[in-house]
Amino acid sequence: MATEIRDMDPSRCVLDTFRSAIAQKISTALPELSVDQVYSGVDYGKKGVDFTVALPRFRLPGKVDDHAKKVISQFTADDHVAAVTHDKAFLHFQLNTSTLIRAILDQIHDLTHNTASGNPEYGTNTTGQGKTVIIEYSSPNIAKNFHVGHLRSTIIGGFLSNLYKICGWKVLSMNYLGDWGTQFGLIATGFEKYGNEEELQRDAIKHLFDIYVKVNKDAEENPEVRVDAAKWFKRMEDGDEEALKNWRQWRALSIKKYAEEYDRLNIKFDIYTGESEVSKAVMDKAVDRLNDLGLITDSDGAKIVQLEKYKLGSGVIKKKDGTSIYLTRDIGAAIERYEKYKFDKMIYVVSSQQDLHLRQFFKILELMDYPWAKDMLHINYGLVQGMSTRKGTVVFLNQIIGEAASVMHDQMRKNEEKYNAVEDPESTSSEIGITGVKIQDMAAKRINNYTFNWDRMLSFEGDTGPYLQYAYVRLVSIGRKNPHLLPLPKPADIDIETLVQSQHARDIVFLLGSYPDVVKTALKTHEPSGVVTFAFRLAHAISSAWETVVVKGEEDIEKARARMWMYESARDVLGQAMRLLSLRPLERM
Repeated sequence: MATEIRDMDPSRCVLDTFRSAIAQKISTALPELSVDQVYSGVDYGKKGVDFTVALPRFRLPGKVDDHAKKVISQFTADDHVAAVTHDKAFLHFQLNTSTLIRAILDQIHDLTHNTASGNPEYGTNTTGQGKTVIIEYSSPNIAKNFHVGHLRSTIIGGFLSNLYKICGWKVLSMNYLGDWGTQFGLIATGFEKYGNEEELQRDAIKHLFDIYVKVNKDAEENPEVRVDAAKWFKRMEDGDEEALKNWRQWRALSIKKYAEEYDRLNIKFDIYTGESEVSKAVMDKAVDRLNDLGLITDSDGAKIVQLEKYKLGSGVIKKKDGTSIYLTRDIGAAIERYEKYKFDKMIYVVSSQQDLHLRQFFKILELMDYPWAKDMLHINYGLVQGMSTRKGTVVFLNQIIGEAASVMHDQMRKNEEKYNAVEDPESTSSEIGITGVKIQDMAAKRINNYTFNWDRMLSFEGDTGPYLQYAYVRLVSIGRKNPHLLPLPKPADIDIETLVQSQHARDIVFLLGSYPDVVKTALKTHEPSGVVTFAFRLAHAISSAWETVVVKGEEDIEKARARMWMYESARDVLGQAMRLLSLRPLERM
């Protein structure tokens, strides 16, 4: 049966077996449809229904009702499919509860307990085996403020890196720093006047930003400052060692500071690179190639690529003083990356404000006849509004992290008994605060703008980061509170009848079974929101079950063990979803 279906892998998603059983039944009753055709139309049902098939999608001649009647008249229940009902254009299928629960919990156990034997995590797939993806994200400008747009890029990029990794890709996480350009000429000019070595060592990012603000003010009053800055940057571009010495130190100190802050966010980069590392030779070669292809026009000494016929305006490739501009550097960087890494895909996580720039950039590479230009992808996102601290505006990443930890710490202190039970309240509050920031960011479709709300972020009620951490901690606590049930027997020796009889248990297990599909969909859409929604649905289903599907206090030890097995499976899957979202699940809080 499996060989007839292309998009099926029951070793990763056990629900594929049930979908294929449904497809087989419909195909047998309606032989004009192949099993593969029907399989692609087996969708998750609404509440109370496991799977639904919309018959009109197959465009069969004759009446939909007649086709439905054929399927129903030939239907017989089996170990996989228990019942079918007809409702207008739809066929609704209920699965065999006993087989469903056993198959899903067995698979989660096999894949979460046998990783040493080479099995992947539950929910993963191997679609990217042997392929390389570069994901460029975060990419702040050294000496400028790390604004919330960079934070969004960091959070979304971290999620995408984890997602591609668990789907078998070799992932290169890249932070392409804004570490070049005339602003460094300005800082170099300002550093002579305002620089302080002690402050630079303490917090390079903040000190350079302060200098940048002061020297910009000077430039407003005295135009000569900008002239000096341009000369200074020209010396840097020409490789003048004296002009580059300070800049190298500023860059190294800034990267060190960023790395510490990213670590607190549970984000790690394989490569720190920047505009400065794009070689002049490659950029000159790219400009020559564009020239040879007749794509460049001269405009008042500047070199421009005309893209009007593609409705993309025009892109400046070289300024009139001969210095490069960031479009040129992006082109040069892409060429160098392909030559070095031979990527199969390159993803840029950049705000939707840069949509035109990215479209121009990709179109130029395509016009330059690079076959790999088709493998470039822009993952965009909307704006964050209203993110400021309680005392003023947020400027730097460490202030955002510090504020998140601080508001959560205040919240935790309100319950003195629980607060005193937490081993390390400082790092716990920081972790919950960061979870709150991330979940608020990833909860809606990434293209949506959203208004950041500190009060909502720190709440333990509703769909918030702290609520997710709390749900995970409760699941972990079951093992601590019921040590007499551990270690659990082998899955085959666990009597699941108590789970079969509980609708709450069935709902939880069915959700667990859907997790591999959640991952698969995320890989297609590049949306973290689907994983967030899944995590909340699972947390809510578990919360609904606490009162009736009890472990502690259950006198029948076999029932208690079966329930504990289900809750431990739920803990494993919720933990994996949280880690996919770059969260660190807490054991206590």
